[in-house]
Amino acid sequence: MAEEKKSRLFALKPIIERWPAVSKPEGHVNFRTKILWTLLCLILYYILTNITIYGLQKQYIDLFANYRFIMAGASGSIMHLGIGPIVTASIILQLFTGAKIIKLDLTKKEDKAIYQGSQKILVIVMIIVEAIPQIFGYLQPSDAFVASVGGWASTIIVIQLVIGALIVFFMDELISKWGIGSGISLFIAAGVSQAIFTGLFNWLPVGGGVLSLSNPPAGCIPGTFYIATNANLGELVGGYYQMMFIGNSSFQNAIVPL
Repeated sequence: MAEEKKSRLFALKPIIERWPAVSKPEGHVNFRTKILWTLLCLILYYILTNITIYGLQKQYIDLFANYRFIMAGASGSIMHLGIGPIVTASIILQLFTGAKIIKLDLTKKEDKAIYQGSQKILVIVMIIVEAIPQIFGYLQPSDAFVASVGGWASTIIVIQLVIGALIVFFMDELISKWGIGSGISLFIAAGVSQAIFTGLFNWLPVGGGVLSLSNPPAGCIPGTFYIATNANLGELVGGYYQMMFIGNSSFQNAIVPL
């Protein structure tokens, strides 16, 4: 019987064997250790979502700002890309393997190791592919930042996006080996929870600055309370009832949409 031809991905084996990775635990990991690593990664995730990209102009374009939490991202932060590159790389490899374009038998230990290693390399590629287009018309550097670093401004923004996505990638691997469940699922749940919490309880003004009826608290509960207690009957009938329940461009976390 002729020897089965191996996939060309085996050419990446020397790279995969030297690729940095989170070491597997030797033996059983107790529940307390799993909880500890999971909580540490979760806290780090929340911290990173609140670190704004250095040098980014205040007014930037993000077409998916309201949906970025679904991919565990945070608009304008170093977690801007979220788990997007990880998910994209996984889907591409699954499609190619399922369609037999990539000939790997995942029931074999060696083939599975090549598959997982190739996925890690593809994640890095997708991080770069998704980070670079962000600086073309979307995440633009501020004028002051451009004046201080010159032509490197956009490159520095891309580097920050890459670093943020790499941290997510390694935290996902860390949780999968040392924590509880899947890091991807955890970060999605964390992103959705954060969006719901801030959408409900954020007391900061929508547009920054001083609170006013045209610039109420961004959260649904404090915003509704502020409008209801500060608008007179004529103002409520004149449009603020609609603003509380349906919302508008300046107050999106209204009761019905939320």
